[in-house]
Amino acid sequence: MRVLVCGASGYIGTHLVPRLLAAGHAVRASSRNADVLHARAWPGVEVVAADAQAEASLDAALRNVEVAYYLVHSMASGNDFARLDREAARNFRRAAERAGVGRIIYLGGLQPGGEQSAHLASRAETGDVLRDGSVPVTEIRAGIIVGAGSAAFEVIRDLALHLRVMTTPRWVRSRTQPIALDDLLTYLERLLDTPETAGRTFEVGGPEVLSYETMMRQFAEVNGRKVTIIPLPILSPRISSYWLDLVTAVPRNVAKPLIDGLKHDLLANDAPIRTLIPVRLHTYREAILAALAMERAQAVPARWTEGALRYRAGRPEVSFYSKRATATRDSSAPVEALWDVVASVGGKNGWYAYNGLWRLRGLLDRALGGTGMRRGRRHPSEVRVGDAIDWWRVASVEPGQRLTLLAEMKLPGSAVLEFEVAARPDGGSRLTTTARFHPAGVFGLLYWIPLIPVHGAIFDRMTEAMARQAEEAAATR
Repeated sequence: MRVLVCGASGYIGTHLVPRLLAAGHAVRASSRNADVLHARAWPGVEVVAADAQAEASLDAALRNVEVAYYLVHSMASGNDFARLDREAARNFRRAAERAGVGRIIYLGGLQPGGEQSAHLASRAETGDVLRDGSVPVTEIRAGIIVGAGSAAFEVIRDLALHLRVMTTPRWVRSRTQPIALDDLLTYLERLLDTPETAGRTFEVGGPEVLSYETMMRQFAEVNGRKVTIIPLPILSPRISSYWLDLVTAVPRNVAKPLIDGLKHDLLANDAPIRTLIPVRLHTYREAILAALAMERAQAVPARWTEGALRYRAGRPEVSFYSKRATATRDSSAPVEALWDVVASVGGKNGWYAYNGLWRLRGLLDRALGGTGMRRGRRHPSEVRVGDAIDWWRVASVEPGQRLTLLAEMKLPGSAVLEFEVAARPDGGSRLTTTARFHPAGVFGLLYWIPLIPVHGAIFDRMTEAMARQAEEAAATR
């Protein structure tokens, strides 16, 4: 079957595409940033750039498609996410009608019996907008998805692993049916072979009804820990979101809409879909173990893309979401000259700015039993995957475009430094330096937060100096 996965760079899309491909379907994957999808290197998958906010861009993505998965949402876009979701769904519905798509499959969220949060109301509205057309829609409504990288699951992970004693709002006693990532993917995949699901809405959940408090306790137990949870009536969802932003790595603009939806029980009536698609559902504990095993089996990603690719070195306490510092500078130098400067970073060439601070950090790393800066570089201007550059390891090289370095210093977490070189439309080049840090618990956060102004100054000055050196080198040539 010819299938489009719209939103393929997201959490579910990233896992669904390989499943559909293995099942023998012809898969086309779309995202606003096609480079992210190309970096996945999915064999046999057609990659297209399409933005649901730009209706015209959807026509090519939907051409000759029989079934389209709609996995787009704007939860991380701030307070305007409901309007953006509504417009995106309307654009997609119209484009699907023009293309003659046979069916749309949409992943929404379980709905409470009473008052809805803004996030859950938007998920329901998106389904209504998609259905307000001639293309049949199958909507699957799920609650918490248990898998590495799922935002709700990462909140539970960070709290259970990093806090031995926690005071929590009353919502931790709300109940839901967490579903294993693998079970949800099975439902989504098998919908293609179940035509009688067209035009219907189904709720899916795991085999257990659990409170959020129980889920945190079980996650801690699976990892050999114990937590003490003290619910307090005075903690509102808004206060909770600020607290989570401080003690977890999940961004507040993601955590807040999630928490707003946790004030009520979210239970699934999954009998209808289990009749049509029988699935051996995994328990919550089984799903946790599967998520941790999947992480341990992960290879180093080719691209360090937020929210999609990660590297934990087999350490479950290292957060999925990262803190980051970014600096960008334009240069009149050609791309080739700027790339030469990037490829020469470290070793005897130095780090272009604040070299004294870099050496001091290296000495501190040595004192803690790390490698420090003694390794230098294999070659003064060539880089290849696996090279050591001071305390960094080259994780990925896209010559002329991108260099990704993975930190091997002593850190309470996992860190990466990425340089990206791009041509400017009006001539010259642009350098973007991004430092990402995935904290390991409270100590990781306490390490990163005081360094925010320091990192900002270092990477801003370093990026400026690299752009200037490229200009001087180009002028000399």
